[in-house]
Amino acid sequence: MMLDHLSRKATLYRMVMDNHTCPYGLKTKDLLQREGYTVDDRWLTTREETDAFKAEHNVKTTPQTFINGVRIGGYDNVRQHLGKPVRDPKAVTYRPVIAVFAVTALMALAASYAAYGDVFTVRAAEWFIAFTMAVLAILKLQNIEGFSTMFLNYDLLAKRFVRYSYVYPFAEAGAGILMIAGVLNWISIPVALFIGAIGAVSVFKAVYIDKRELKCACVGGDSNVPLGFVSLTENLMMVAMALWMLAAMLSGNGADHAM
Repeated sequence: MMLDHLSRKATLYRMVMDNHTCPYGLKTKDLLQREGYTVDDRWLTTREETDAFKAEHNVKTTPQTFINGVRIGGYDNVRQHLGKPVRDPKAVTYRPVIAVFAVTALMALAASYAAYGDVFTVRAAEWFIAFTMAVLAILKLQNIEGFSTMFLNYDLLAKRFVRYSYVYPFAEAGAGILMIAGVLNWISIPVALFIGAIGAVSVFKAVYIDKRELKCACVGGDSNVPLGFVSLTENLMMVAMALWMLAAMLSGNGADHAM
């Protein structure tokens, strides 16, 4: 049943207790008000009152919204009836990767401006890759067991040596941090080159040779990012950074970062 948009009155039942305020109730109220509805906001202030409401209306969850005496349902139901998109928690998405890359790019530009007074420097490009490595490592380390499980689906070295799946996030973080500081290149360069090369080969084999449809562990073990181009790009960025820094060291220009 579609909402009657000519009616701008809604009744909302939501949990508001001393130790708990339902976040979806707050979201529902805000959404209705932004859409021009006058909200009759009715609080369920005790567990007994909430259970009685659920039993009376034969519902399992709150909040519940009614318009013109017709029950619309919870927050997602209200969004659907208002023509708003509802996120599918199982749908694949590149949003986490886009968010990481966008923020680390801005961080790199900001750091470059702070250090050199110019956003467009070679160091900004280096910092972008290093910041990205560090942030992606943080996401992996939030749930290292989840990352390890997903990583073992496709990484060739981890399949042979399971402990590598636990070492990888620490290696990525360490290499990224050293690259940000520009110190101990004799550690950061081989580490980034090694894990990046193994990762690139593993992703290429799984996606482009074996044609497997897998989720990428690049932003942690709970993501719905598909394994493919983005995962390959992450690894190739590490390889490129390592080779760039190695070339700079060999040429003796490692300290000349500003353009």
